[in-house]
Amino acid sequence: MTANQEIDSILQRGADGGRITPEEALLLYTDAPFHALGEAADAVRRRRHPDGIVTYLIDRNINYTNVCVTACKFCAFYRAPKHSEGWSHPMEEILHRCGEAVDLGATQVMLQGGHHPDYGVDYYETLFSSVKQAYPQLAIHSIGPSEILHMAKVSGVSIEEAVLRIKAAGLDSIAGAGAEMLPDRPRKAIAPLKESGARWLEVMAVAHRNGLSSTATMMMGTGETNAERIEHIRMIRDVQDLAVANGYTDSAVEAEGSVGGFRAFIPWTYQAENNHLKGRTQATTLEYLRFIAVSRLFFDNVSHLQASWLTTGKDVGQLALHLGVDDLGSIMLEENVISSAGARHRSNLHELIWMIRTAGRIPAQRDTLYRHLAVHTTPADDPTDDRVVSHFSSTAMPGGGAGRTELPLVDVS
Repeated sequence: MTANQEIDSILQRGADGGRITPEEALLLYTDAPFHALGEAADAVRRRRHPDGIVTYLIDRNINYTNVCVTACKFCAFYRAPKHSEGWSHPMEEILHRCGEAVDLGATQVMLQGGHHPDYGVDYYETLFSSVKQAYPQLAIHSIGPSEILHMAKVSGVSIEEAVLRIKAAGLDSIAGAGAEMLPDRPRKAIAPLKESGARWLEVMAVAHRNGLSSTATMMMGTGETNAERIEHIRMIRDVQDLAVANGYTDSAVEAEGSVGGFRAFIPWTYQAENNHLKGRTQATTLEYLRFIAVSRLFFDNVSHLQASWLTTGKDVGQLALHLGVDDLGSIMLEENVISSAGARHRSNLHELIWMIRTAGRIPAQRDTLYRHLAVHTTPADDPTDDRVVSHFSSTAMPGGGAGRTELPLVDVS
């Protein structure tokens, strides 16, 4: 209970699973007392996930090229076509990195890269089918709507044809990449050459209709207003309403008794190094945590909420577990894009499990579709592989490098 009856009523309705409006979400974000807001969000988590489990994933982000024509102002990773520092990995190198990931227990790869001017649908068909043939046990959770629009344009085909072809080639799930900020004003300010937020969501709707579920993301801290942050999640929720109403599923999600569409929402904070924005992150820790809680209350139709310890830090990631979060994301064996912009947070498997357990939750390794692969009910159930560390091969982090024969433990202190 708070001193404001209107806020009390909204918090109670949201905690009970009722729908709150964008206007009400904005009021909670700006005015609700922090502890009351967090308590209501955690009530949603407990109702949705009464087993007390918080999940994690082992995966690898493999970038096939840094050549890109989009030139987003917040990106430190891309190089323009014909730039001397531009590169594209041969298929042999991509498969080598997939093999390293499998050896370390990864169940998923994220294949992501720039909008290369020569890469159409056929490139991605070859990429996905080659990975699937060599490592059928790996789920390919990759690319985003921006890449799909780009490949369709290069190949001169429709969005739907592009989606169907890359799904047939082996794509299992679409990442929330490229969302950044969906409302028009902030999106044009940071990525003027990219598609509109409405167009981004249109591609997601096409994917959902054709049996590919996905995640949704948001980048906070590039100068957007509080109202624009709420508008971002409103746009996503509307598209998810369509998926729920039409029963769009992929077969694996359906087997779990859940709707497809967006499986999870993942907000993260802008990293300010080595890019054209050159600004300090506008989203403070408190703003991020408040938004996490509001998102859990607002998304009555999205199952999972993930904290971004990579951009906010492990202490903030752990605190988010008390504000509605049920997933801590991945021990990313490789990550170059956000790290290139200044994200320096690293972890290892043992520490991630410790973060979950000391928050009073039960750690569990999951797969791409949030199915539990191993539940660590007690410390005796914990994995023992000391090699599973984040960023062991990142070119953007000190000490990184692909193809190591020995993978030393990271000093996570």
